[in-house]
Amino acid sequence: MPLNHIEHYLVLTKDLEATRDFYVNVLGMRDGERPPFDFAGNWFYLGDMACVHVAQVGGEKGLREAPEGDGTGAVDHIAFNASGLAELLRRLDRLGLQARRLTMPDLGLE
Repeated sequence: MPLNHIEHYLVLTKDLEATRDFYVNVLGMRDGERPPFDFAGNWFYLGDMACVHVAQVGGEKGLREAPEGDGTGAVDHIAFNASGLAELLRRLDRLGLQARRLTMPDLGLE
């Protein structure tokens, strides 16, 4: 399963607006299109790539409760773009590891 590149990472935040200001006004990324998830968030782009995903945690529209601490946000996951999914799933099975698969049909991702 050769990895091609890091696809994106997801940051969890209690302060969606401050996080948006950081990625847009400090780092110069573009706040762009995002699928209609049932929780508040943003996708930040470098060129055509939505490489930073942000989800609000807690509150009425939040994903879930945020981890405790004073940091600026927890990294929820990092996604890689790769080839050879069937081979990877067989390898995980041989190693006794269970895969959790999520699909995004609207984006053609598995």
